[in-house]
Amino acid sequence: MKREIFRSAILLVLLVFAGKLEAQQKRSLTHADYDAWESLNSDKISKDGSWVGFEISPQEGDGRLEIVSHGNPNQRIVIPRGTSWAFSHDSRFGVGKISPEFEAVRLLKLKKTKPEDMPKDSLFIVHLEKGNIEKYARVKSYAVPEKAGNWLAIHFEKELPGKELKKEEKDTTMVESSIPKPRKTDGTQLIVRTFDGSKQFEYHRVKEYGFSENGTHLYYVKAHEDTLKNTGIFLLDLQTGISKIIDVRKTEYLNPAFSESSKFLAYLSTEDSAKAKRPYYDLFLYDILKEQNQKIASKGTLGMQGMVSKNGKLSFSQDDSRLYFGTAPDYVRYAYEEDTTILDEDRVKLDIWGWQDAEIQPMQLRNKTNEERRSYLASYNLKSRRIVTLSDEKVPQVSMDRKRRLKYALGFDDSAYRRNYSWDIQIGKDVYLIDLETGTRTLVRKDVPGNPQLSPAGKYVYWYDSRDSSWVSYEVQTKLTRNLTKGLKVNFYNEQHDSPSLPGSYGSAGWLKDDVAFLVYDKFDIWKIDPTGKTRPINVTQGEGRKQNIVYRRERLDPEEESIDSSQPLMLSLFHEENKKSGYAITDYSGRVQPKVLLFSDHRYLGLSKAENSANIILRRSTYQDFPDVYATDLVMQNLSRLSSANPQQKEVKWGTVELVNYLANDGTPLQGLLFKPEDFDPEKKYPLMVYFYERNSDGLHLYRTPAPSASTINIPYFVSNDYLVFVPDIKYDLGLPGPSAYNCIIPGVQSIVARGYVDKESMAIQGQSWGGYQVAYLITRTNMFKAAGAGAPVVNMTSAYGGIRWGTGMSRMFQYEQTQSRIGGTLWDKPLYYIENSPLFFMDRVNTPVLIMHNDDDGAVPWYQGIEMFMALKRLNKPAWLLQYNGEDHNLRLRKNRKDLSIRMSQFFDHYLKGAPAPLWMTEGLPAVEKGRTLKYELEAVDY
Repeated sequence: MKREIFRSAILLVLLVFAGKLEAQQKRSLTHADYDAWESLNSDKISKDGSWVGFEISPQEGDGRLEIVSHGNPNQRIVIPRGTSWAFSHDSRFGVGKISPEFEAVRLLKLKKTKPEDMPKDSLFIVHLEKGNIEKYARVKSYAVPEKAGNWLAIHFEKELPGKELKKEEKDTTMVESSIPKPRKTDGTQLIVRTFDGSKQFEYHRVKEYGFSENGTHLYYVKAHEDTLKNTGIFLLDLQTGISKIIDVRKTEYLNPAFSESSKFLAYLSTEDSAKAKRPYYDLFLYDILKEQNQKIASKGTLGMQGMVSKNGKLSFSQDDSRLYFGTAPDYVRYAYEEDTTILDEDRVKLDIWGWQDAEIQPMQLRNKTNEERRSYLASYNLKSRRIVTLSDEKVPQVSMDRKRRLKYALGFDDSAYRRNYSWDIQIGKDVYLIDLETGTRTLVRKDVPGNPQLSPAGKYVYWYDSRDSSWVSYEVQTKLTRNLTKGLKVNFYNEQHDSPSLPGSYGSAGWLKDDVAFLVYDKFDIWKIDPTGKTRPINVTQGEGRKQNIVYRRERLDPEEESIDSSQPLMLSLFHEENKKSGYAITDYSGRVQPKVLLFSDHRYLGLSKAENSANIILRRSTYQDFPDVYATDLVMQNLSRLSSANPQQKEVKWGTVELVNYLANDGTPLQGLLFKPEDFDPEKKYPLMVYFYERNSDGLHLYRTPAPSASTINIPYFVSNDYLVFVPDIKYDLGLPGPSAYNCIIPGVQSIVARGYVDKESMAIQGQSWGGYQVAYLITRTNMFKAAGAGAPVVNMTSAYGGIRWGTGMSRMFQYEQTQSRIGGTLWDKPLYYIENSPLFFMDRVNTPVLIMHNDDDGAVPWYQGIEMFMALKRLNKPAWLLQYNGEDHNLRLRKNRKDLSIRMSQFFDHYLKGAPAPLWMTEGLPAVEKGRTLKYELEAVDY
């Protein structure tokens, strides 16, 4: 017995030693690891639920498409570089593009190869059961019908003169497209075929094409060839294989659209010259069954205002009774613009800012293209042949139901309130009910906040009124307005809202069929409300959410759903507010059945998707350690089968752990934060601490965080893998006190971590971007506890920023300080001391913390001069500071080369101050303008020992 115990003890020691040895053999993440780290997207399940597919792509390099059997993960088809893919409607085939090899493209770019000579996408068709793959080269695009029909259309790139396609070997067949004699045309070859290849049609000189929803027809438009006016639009009947001419010899054909039943096809055309700056368009309607084509609208047509707009979308009502199209005011001709006696260099160019303008000039300039393309909705009644105007300059916005089934639409007009938008982003709008048959408008209410919508059956208009925190309905038949939630003793506004604006709602789950009830969320539970007010509201989840601190939300299993079938089970997602567990439960809509938990664990679940014709589902789940791979199961969720395995290389690197931290703010408010620890964490050691913050992040406890080059903030896995502790505290704000609020929440959180004994309190840093960058700048004027700080795009002077512009949208920045994130809650002249006391710039003389600032010269959110003001103040005060300004970059870095550069510089900066590493030359010597683009100066300064 003693011998067995001894053997067990030895074995245990060996296992522990082996585990430690394995941990020691792991390496830390480096910046070179980013490129190979994979993401997963485009995960789909076939209609019958038997197959699942997903794309796995490295950040730089060649990805792959994997298609896996739902019931057998070992049955797998891998298509290198597969992307932009879909299942056939019969679930027997997969189709998608194959991108050119990354390295081949890169080498050709180095050789300055012309774009037209670069490799193009290919297309694959895979038979899922057999595994056979068929390929086409040089494919521009492909399409399948939206809802039914196992047809595929393949549109090719222009062929390169003198080059022939190569046959693929083994299980792959490369289909060669014939190479026509080169002509001057934008059109190229189109192949239309069944997935199994039993039927195929081929057309040349095609410019545009599209299937009907049900897959019975396909239109195609032929382009000009040489100088001949030989364009045309054609219709292929996929059931008979017969192609017919609809219209020919027009200059252009635009926006073809089928009716849902495939009885009609509408399109725009023009006979004006292709060089005409202002062509006029005609609207045509083709009756597919009768083979009759007619022009139904053009400039001057009775009942139409202005002219037909080429920018308006064409669509039919579900019953084929009406065709909707866009109109636009006739062209305005300006004498100054058309005066050909004025040289371009003599033309005056200026912007005039008028106090009376509804929008300020930068916003007008940002919206200029959209305004030039604006169209107004009109309808054509196919029976009466009458055109009805539905929107115009007075009511410019119209919202219709997605299926075009209802007899009414909603019209919106915010012109009376638009001028205030520069400082009040919660303006209302006047709401109208528009009769789609007559165009008659009925005022629902003036100055309505929020986003009014029509219920699925069209019996009600409903919206969330943030001004009294209630859901409101307007009954179309009786014209009665009712407050649906005011009598309930729970809050329907966001209880964590902490800015000067009115709080939003928790949202709604939708309407039951025939509009018999409305489902709405409070913080935790779901309520079923009778819109007539005749029956009392029912808590569908029986208050279990509030009792258990669990947020219940409805999972929408049918993406095409318009209203809810209450005879079907109610699938719920679960999220625990305190411990961050998540999962799923099931119940019904009666409110008499307690939700039954199907899955509830220490993971983050997301992306639940159900097969259209079976109970099979896929979902994704993650933790900080576990990438959100795809799992297969059914609606019972008893067993999860993992289908994807992204990032196997993670096993080779030191990763780490995360834990939820509870602490008290200085004012006693309970708060939470996230503490990330290195994988081989030793509580007896002292670790440098990085502190990152932006609003609230603790709900992300179980989110996987990908190693990636930084757009603006520290990459947590990188720093944790390199033996840093990283702390991410939540922040609660008091109105008018954004800076003190940050101090009130962040500093006690940091102190609570320091009190644990394993933080090197002489080696702590803070880093944040944008709003976080502001808070970094503020904190270093209040405390010297941090050895270094990183501030990205920081607002340091609220007095100058208040009057600035958000160049990305053209909006004035006033609203941000008066209503939203900056949280001052008043104008500069109402609360001047609040603006000054919350502005770090006025207290830069207190700063003793070295700072790395990033602020880019094309920042569309925070004025670039804010970063300059901070840097110049610190430079003037002789404080260590560096400003990274990436040329042509926005608020967050967009270009990968710049992200990699920032990641290296941030790690070098913090390693120097927190780990005592040698400083890089860019910090000690700078980077003179004469050396710009010639050296990066990553080299570390030589140190004498």
